[in-house]
Amino acid sequence: MDRMLSIVAALMSLVLPGGAGHATSTLRVPTPIGTGAAFRLPAAGAAVRTGRPVAGFECQTPTAPGTTFHLELFARGRVVIVPAGVGVAPPVKRDGAHVTGGRCTYPIHTLTPTGVVHVPAGGRATLGQLFEVWGQPLSRTTMAGFRGRVQAYVEGLPVPGDPGQLRLTRHTEVVLESGPFIPPHDAFPFPEGS
Repeated sequence: MDRMLSIVAALMSLVLPGGAGHATSTLRVPTPIGTGAAFRLPAAGAAVRTGRPVAGFECQTPTAPGTTFHLELFARGRVVIVPAGVGVAPPVKRDGAHVTGGRCTYPIHTLTPTGVVHVPAGGRATLGQLFEVWGQPLSRTTMAGFRGRVQAYVEGLPVPGDPGQLRLTRHTEVVLESGPFIPPHDAFPFPEGS
């Protein structure tokens, strides 16, 4: 039995972020997704629903090519889903869970409910701007309506200060937590060409 658990742990370390080749390799237990309205946030705030400028960005058709980063949110010990369609003005077109378009799209947007966020290249966008486009609050004490100390992690390391000031750069893994500590991932397997 112990040998079987060792094999499973070794295999999972190869698959999960933070696995083989990372100093922080640990067996991670999946965190449950939160239930209820607080954990199922709408993709668009009032400004995006009407296509108005928000957070210094204009809604464009088509958007300029950019890059991606990955965002994970945890509150009350549960996963908060970052929805598909953040930064996409309705009417939103979908293919299953994937957003394929809308009336216009902001340079910061999501197309899938995976936490992969498209941002302008060059690292000029901030996490605060993403939350503004999303229509959700973000501060040291509030994250998308969840109140309590908000801790940010970049590449698995804690970042002090205002999480809204974090610069969003290519293929960065960002984790925000409000509530009990959950070991943050230090990497994300980005798809080819992202």
